[in-house]
Amino acid sequence: MSPQVQLHLALILFLPWFAILGGLFWFYPRAPRTPARRAFDIASLAVAVIAFVVTIRWGHAIAEPTGSAGNIWRQVVATATGYGVFLAVMTLAFFLRRGWLRRHG
Repeated sequence: MSPQVQLHLALILFLPWFAILGGLFWFYPRAPRTPARRAFDIASLAVAVIAFVVTIRWGHAIAEPTGSAGNIWRQVVATATGYGVFLAVMTLAFFLRRGWLRRHG
């Protein structure tokens, strides 16, 4: 399997979990639902997914096959770092949105 297919497979496998986390981020808190908030939520989700894809490509490129683990190490490093970056972006967006809603709510 080519590296590009492996990286896209990681995204496909994580999409259901990202959809759950993204749905929770989108729907809570329920109010206020302004156009600015919708734009912020869409931008946050897009940045998180793009950061995941960029990070898994980077992680796959820098990881060196080691010991008996061989090439699987590349997928492990890429997926773990990508997931961490996705969560970091979503956490940052959550706290930025919460502060913004408090100031404007």
